[in-house]
Amino acid sequence: MRLYTALMDGQEKLVVGFGEDQMVYLLDDLGLNFKDMNDLICNMTAEQRQSLYEMAAEGINEKAYNVGDLTLLAPIVRPRQDVICLGINYDEHAKEAGDYSEEAFGGERPYTIYFSKRVSRATGPKESIPAYEGLVDSLDYESELGVVLGKEIKAISKEDALKAVFGYTVINDVSARNLQTRHKQWYMGKSLDGFTPIGPCIVTADEIEDVQNLNIRSLVNGELRQNSNTKYMIQTVAGAISELSQGMTLQAGTIIATGTPAGVGMGMKPPCFLKKGDVVVCEIEKIGKIENRVE
Repeated sequence: MRLYTALMDGQEKLVVGFGEDQMVYLLDDLGLNFKDMNDLICNMTAEQRQSLYEMAAEGINEKAYNVGDLTLLAPIVRPRQDVICLGINYDEHAKEAGDYSEEAFGGERPYTIYFSKRVSRATGPKESIPAYEGLVDSLDYESELGVVLGKEIKAISKEDALKAVFGYTVINDVSARNLQTRHKQWYMGKSLDGFTPIGPCIVTADEIEDVQNLNIRSLVNGELRQNSNTKYMIQTVAGAISELSQGMTLQAGTIIATGTPAGVGMGMKPPCFLKKGDVVVCEIEKIGKIENRVE
């Protein structure tokens, strides 16, 4: 099941699709009324979810929309809390980051790096990324797998961690490298308004057979930059969820960005950062892609 948030007649509407079908349906038309995606994640029952699958199997008679014709917003427009991020979670990205700035990114990392990213409003899959000229001189992209939790957890085991996942999405962890390195921590350089494109949807966890075997890519102006697979993560999705939950309550709706592979702008020789007019595509197998222009 694929869950979207779309702007229709000036209002945010929840939309559902099934499999690879481009035709989608308003949840309101199907008798499921939720205020927003956070409300759905926290309150949708197993019976309601099953009823959707049954409707899809039998054929839905309500009005269908082509998802390509809709104005899609981020599936979770306003996250309940800061997005939790994993830093330097692919070996090859660790190397390129250390080559760019040994002081900021080098050294031994015996434990997973976690940091948070302030997101008051997530950027939609076709919305623009602000350039912040005069403030940011090294704007970068990072294609990442996003994990959305479906229930509140604490002290969950690694073996049970994936049972807490509601679904998966695509995130571009946009980064201002000059701010990220200048402040000696990553919060400001990751948290400017517009720096978290998410989408195009949340694919429910039951549709992803192996989250540690998904192709992940990014392209800038059509040029392939990142091309990897989630099997190369240093810390796995299950491992991160379990580790974070030890002593920390993770709420339903929590978004975790699981790190980016090699191929970001700062890793190029010489570094090649984003500029106005550039179009960034971040794409993950079985989930979809987001496409954002720098303006």
